[in-house]
Amino acid sequence: DFTVTIPADFSTALVSISGSDPHQATLSLETNDANNYLASTIGDQAIEKIRASVAQLVGQEAASRLLSGIADIRSSLEDAVTGATQLTDGTNQASDGSARLADGAAQLSSGVTQLAQAAPQLAAGAAQVSDGTATLAGYADQASAASQQAVNELPTVRQDIIDALTAEGLTPDQIDAVLARLDPLAGAVQNANARVQSAVSSVDALAAGAAQVAAGAQQLSGGLQDAAAGGAQLDAASRTLAEGLTQIDQGAASLRDGLASGVAQIPDSDAALRDAQAQTIADPVAVETGKVASAGDYGAGLAPFFAALAGWIGIYALFLIVKPISRRAVTALHSPVRVTLAGWLTPGLLGGLQMLALFGILAAALGFTFSHPLATLGVMVFASLTYAAIILALNVWLGSVGQFLGLVLMVLQLVTAGGTFPWQTLPEPLTWLHHILPMGYVVDGMRQLMYGGDIARVGTDLGILSLWLLGGLALAAIGVSRMTHGRTLRDLQPSLIG
Repeated sequence: DFTVTIPADFSTALVSISGSDPHQATLSLETNDANNYLASTIGDQAIEKIRASVAQLVGQEAASRLLSGIADIRSSLEDAVTGATQLTDGTNQASDGSARLADGAAQLSSGVTQLAQAAPQLAAGAAQVSDGTATLAGYADQASAASQQAVNELPTVRQDIIDALTAEGLTPDQIDAVLARLDPLAGAVQNANARVQSAVSSVDALAAGAAQVAAGAQQLSGGLQDAAAGGAQLDAASRTLAEGLTQIDQGAASLRDGLASGVAQIPDSDAALRDAQAQTIADPVAVETGKVASAGDYGAGLAPFFAALAGWIGIYALFLIVKPISRRAVTALHSPVRVTLAGWLTPGLLGGLQMLALFGILAAALGFTFSHPLATLGVMVFASLTYAAIILALNVWLGSVGQFLGLVLMVLQLVTAGGTFPWQTLPEPLTWLHHILPMGYVVDGMRQLMYGGDIARVGTDLGILSLWLLGGLALAAIGVSRMTHGRTLRDLQPSLIG
């Protein structure tokens, strides 16, 4: 009377969480209360069991994958920690190197600055040297010209000497003798002229070199000024680099420490531990069932209610057969109490026998177990006696209407006794009836004795039933007493029943 349908896209919906369109998987339940309402209730419970089981399996699988991903993240973070450690070591070394570079750049800047400061003096000295060598070159050129002129005039001078000696009347031999002494001097002059010319060439070359040195010194002075400025910039840049590398080193250390802290916060787990964690995540709450008293099965659970109901039905049926009050006894002025007890004991004892037979069926035929069998039987018999007193009072006061009210009370107690559903679920207008009508106390007393529950509550139940018993008998006795005022001789005719 109910059907559970699993759609074709059920498995696809279960794994849709990993896609762009996550949606719930759907189980379809169709019921028909017109066929069987209880089957519909069972269907609701069945599909909830199926849903819970599937949800647990899916949740366990999802949690397992999640934990596996976390384990992979931990492994990756450990690799990242190793890399961050290496980065920290490298940046530390780079920071040390940049510090040494900054020191070297500072020294270079200082040296270049000193050179730049001395370069103008060097340029000025080179200019003075160039000027001196230029002056020297001028004098050398003059000496060279004079020496060359002297060499050029040697033949003329030799001829002038020959002419002068001839004029003096010297003989050719004497002139040759004089020339023989003078010619070596001409050779010496020529040699000296050659040396002078060579020296003049050297002086000219020196002057040219000095001029180049002076020009280079000027260029060097300007270059050293630029180098000094560049050295200062290099010094500043190297210091900035050193500070930056120090910050990078600190950042790398912070990154390493942060990654290490993150790794420490992610538990290190193996496959077995992850499986256990996944099971716990998928089903985090376990239910430990403890029973103060156990009925055993469904039949035993409903037995107290149906036994209490059977007792009422049995008494009700007996009052349909047995005449509750003998009008002959009333007319004969018998004691109202005696008449009442006689009218009560007959159906009460018969009802007790019914309860004894019912107890035998429950214990022998159905195999139900009783924690306190004799006490349970006693409550059943006492309930039958109480029911007899109630229906007797209704019959004495209201006659056939009272008999009908007994049926109404039975139907009402089907709802209020709490035999099938907890009485706490009753609508508010019916809750107070549970605490007044007797059948609920019969059900409770039988449950406590049959299942081994709270025996102290049985005393309360019997106390309430005793009030109903005594109240019913008292009302019946009062009703019988009133009946004696309206007796006639016709009431003395014998009755078929009594």
